[in-house]
Amino acid sequence: MDMVRKEEISGRLRGIIKNRWRAVVVLVLVAVVGFIGWRALGARSQQSPYQTAIVERGTIVAAVSASGKALTTNIVEITTQASGVVKAVYVHDDDRVTAGQKIAEITLDRQGQQNHAQAWSSYLSAKNSVASAKASQYSLQSEMFSKWKTFKELSESSSYDTAEERGLPQFHIAEKDWLAAEAKYKNQEGGIAQAQAALKSAWLSYLQSSPIVTAPIAGTIGSLGFVEGMVIGSETSSSTSDQTSTSQRVAVVQNEGRPVVSVTLAEIDVPRVQVGQNATIVFDSLSQKTFTGKVVTIDKIGTTSNNVTSYSVNILLSTGSSAILPSMAATANIIVETKSEVLLVPSAAVQTQGEQTSVRVLRNGREEQVPVTVGISSDTQTEIVSGLSEGDMVITGSASTASTQAGTGGSVFGGFGGGAFRLGGTGGGVRRD
Repeated sequence: MDMVRKEEISGRLRGIIKNRWRAVVVLVLVAVVGFIGWRALGARSQQSPYQTAIVERGTIVAAVSASGKALTTNIVEITTQASGVVKAVYVHDDDRVTAGQKIAEITLDRQGQQNHAQAWSSYLSAKNSVASAKASQYSLQSEMFSKWKTFKELSESSSYDTAEERGLPQFHIAEKDWLAAEAKYKNQEGGIAQAQAALKSAWLSYLQSSPIVTAPIAGTIGSLGFVEGMVIGSETSSSTSDQTSTSQRVAVVQNEGRPVVSVTLAEIDVPRVQVGQNATIVFDSLSQKTFTGKVVTIDKIGTTSNNVTSYSVNILLSTGSSAILPSMAATANIIVETKSEVLLVPSAAVQTQGEQTSVRVLRNGREEQVPVTVGISSDTQTEIVSGLSEGDMVITGSASTASTQAGTGGSVFGGFGGGAFRLGGTGGGVRRD
């Protein structure tokens, strides 16, 4: 019985000692955590309540940003109005061709043959019109010389020496006949030019209806859309049985010309942009590469839509690229001004109220509001013309804002891996979650 009693007392003593050790461990951990928290809070209390930046000298580039698209300045379409079956295709994509080189051949159907014959007839008629216009000019030229000769003989004869004799009707009639004949002759030159334009148009229409498709310019073939055996044809109107020829694109030819990007500017930016200014261009689909160029044209008339006026600016790229395709979306930054060795501050430090511009400066731990004169600005920086000196410390924001943006989940327990400490259940143990 005494042995049982002794073992019971001994067990209770061991439990008391064990619980005391657990309590000591918990107290030590609490003390460590409290010390770390005190250090962290102390460090925070010593931090400046501001975000600051140093006034430095450097280079600033002011630019105007605008969006737009690539134009098809160096790409020409090859089209045809022929109808039938594609007999042969003589080129492939990326082939080099010369002007007039055969691209494809088409076996014309009945409608295609009729259109081709009609186009040839129109061409011959236009050719005859040019010949007739030239023949009329020769006739008018002969008549002009004849009238001029008649008037010349009258003016040189002794019958019309005096001013009174030159005022007689017959003298004036001869003069007016010559001038009228001369006017008809000169007007006929316009008639010939018109007939020649009609001839050129008829020839182009004939080529469009021709079974032979040729390249209009020299360059590289792309976007080839015809294959052998393919049926191409005229479109039939749904309301009538008439068939009308429509142009179909066979391929495109891209020459060595440099691409042009057309962008749209707001009216507030147009006065800052001038022909010859440099620009950088990025295409949405080619975002890994930046192109350079120069402003070549500025539309200062503009267009208005929904009471908003916009102005078109064309930028000629310095180099071409086969990757640049028509109508690709692009963003251009036009460099309007560049300055070197000027005082610069972050734009966030500059405050404007009415006509007064100022900057908050931190001097000897105290905040001062300093009036300044600013120059040009970039996306992130502003030039300071007067009011500050190199090395001044300007306030760009509040440190509390920065700490809030860094995240509200920060904890003084971060040194322990972010886990929370909990006391165990009835056993009083310590564990980490």
